[in-house]
Amino acid sequence: MHSSAVFLQTLALVLGVAALTTVIFHRLKQPVVFGYLAAGLLVGPNVPTPIAADADIVQTLSELGVILLMFALGLEFSLRRVLQIGVTSGLAALGETSLMLGLGFLVGHLLGFTTIESLFTGGIVAISSTTIVSKAFVERGIRGRVTEIVFGILIFEDLIAILLVAILTAVAAGGGLSPADIALVVVRLATFLVALLSVGILLVPRFMRLVVRLGSDETTLVAAIGICFAWAFLALSFGYSVALGAFIAGSLVSESGEEKA
Repeated sequence: MHSSAVFLQTLALVLGVAALTTVIFHRLKQPVVFGYLAAGLLVGPNVPTPIAADADIVQTLSELGVILLMFALGLEFSLRRVLQIGVTSGLAALGETSLMLGLGFLVGHLLGFTTIESLFTGGIVAISSTTIVSKAFVERGIRGRVTEIVFGILIFEDLIAILLVAILTAVAAGGGLSPADIALVVVRLATFLVALLSVGILLVPRFMRLVVRLGSDETTLVAAIGICFAWAFLALSFGYSVALGAFIAGSLVSESGEEKA
């Protein structure tokens, strides 16, 4: 079958199953996000079901969904606001991930896991899903300062997750990271964020104001989505999460004051 036909078939299958499961969970008065999770299990390769979608295409579609969701979330935050709650959210994220990492490691040992397996168990439970939490907040209509702090914590958790991936990957390979190696990872991440934000704050708000002045909603939408995927691709190119890049893109567009245009 032609690749375009396979993509269309997979897209139809994923959206059709998601439509069915979300309706069922909505009728059961449960969060719709559970319907999306159920749909992923049904069409994914890990649960034996009569239907199965192309795994590579499903992975691509999931990445696209995360990018658009995090971009929309970033539109609700200005960079100034993120910086204002940075200390509170950063300390909370550090404390929460440290606690959960320790508890996960302890539970792994109690279950008879090896030290490395216990470390990975702690890493798995230490990081919350930004996508799931944001969807739950949107469905419940939760807004205000609590939302800002929670999402701030989640963004800092994403940054911590980058460090955890680097550390656990080295540990699993039989090496390990010295304090100098960890410091290098932190410096690289900080340099990337500073560069991305510095260039973005100089270019994106001005560009979006210029586009909005053209008076074309279609052009504005295309420009905003273009920025979203460009920043997500930059993050991916440097080995970081597309979600992080998309969130930063949304925050930069928000700085233009035209996020509602």
